[in-house]
Amino acid sequence: MKYTTLPNTNIKVSKICLGTMTFGQQNTENEAHEQLNFAVEKGINFIDTAEMYSIPGRRETQGSTESYIGSWLKDQKREDLIVATKVTGPNEYFKYIRENLGFSKSVIYDAIHKSLNRLQTDYIDVYQLHWPERNVNFFGKRNYSHDSNEKWEENFKEVIEILDGLVKEGKIRHYGVSNETSWGVMRHLVESEKNNFTRCKTIQNPYSLLNRTFEINLAEVSLRENVGLLAYSPLAFGVLSGKYLNGNLPKNSRLKLFSAYSRYNSEQSTILTQKYADLAKELNISLAQLALAFVNQREFVTSTIIGATSLEQLKENIGSIHVELSKEIFEEIDRIQELQPNPAP
Repeated sequence: MKYTTLPNTNIKVSKICLGTMTFGQQNTENEAHEQLNFAVEKGINFIDTAEMYSIPGRRETQGSTESYIGSWLKDQKREDLIVATKVTGPNEYFKYIRENLGFSKSVIYDAIHKSLNRLQTDYIDVYQLHWPERNVNFFGKRNYSHDSNEKWEENFKEVIEILDGLVKEGKIRHYGVSNETSWGVMRHLVESEKNNFTRCKTIQNPYSLLNRTFEINLAEVSLRENVGLLAYSPLAFGVLSGKYLNGNLPKNSRLKLFSAYSRYNSEQSTILTQKYADLAKELNISLAQLALAFVNQREFVTSTIIGATSLEQLKENIGSIHVELSKEIFEEIDRIQELQPNPAP
């Protein structure tokens, strides 16, 4: 395994982070523990989850992922592991989690205490705001529609002060944002500096061969302000494994089970995926390893969040850490990307 440092901390994290959102629906508790054990054996010390998981979000399974991790975590050496989770942002669909979703003090304290209980731990290493309260582009939304009546931006200070309080109480060590924009990240940083609050350390956004929108503005913010990307969906919901090429729809695959997750299944994405598959074949590596190695080697990426439903998939995905892509291969990837620059935002 390779390791890096969580920005502006002395915390060493594995360059590959185990994503866990399949725990509770696609994976049983025993399978979840098998994955966690295997990941740790391979040197992974970073685990990411969220209070709303497993995916897709359902009342019956909400919190199951944290609970599965918790029943494993209680028997581990806690100080050797870095655990990240998230508080749910506003969304009418998730009212079953709590009636008043958002980032008020009562909401965040309710969320953190429930996560701590499910995870069977005293603290969270990285606590993340799952998505902004304000109207903004995320989860595949391409165009920004401005609402001049929105007032949420006035609450940055209040939210960061709440998170700062959790740090002082020892309930969290650091905080990060997720599904954020460059404007949002900069507002977090400015308010933290101005008020001497704890600083935003990470941003968890999608990043893959099929979604390179992070490079447009956020990569500069990440590098200049030292806010590390925790890259999610690096395999684009499994599309970049190649298993859906030629019209295939494998049994128990995510797109077979949950047809609504079609963000990366467009015609444009399929065209690019085939070209990346051809390149991987030339290099004598799997498409998944090409896709993950591309993300692993980006300068602004602190850790690549991988997920799997089987140990075989997990082994292949973790193995990507040993794949080194040359400058020439990156240039070929860029040439392919120019054919469809933004196929799956």
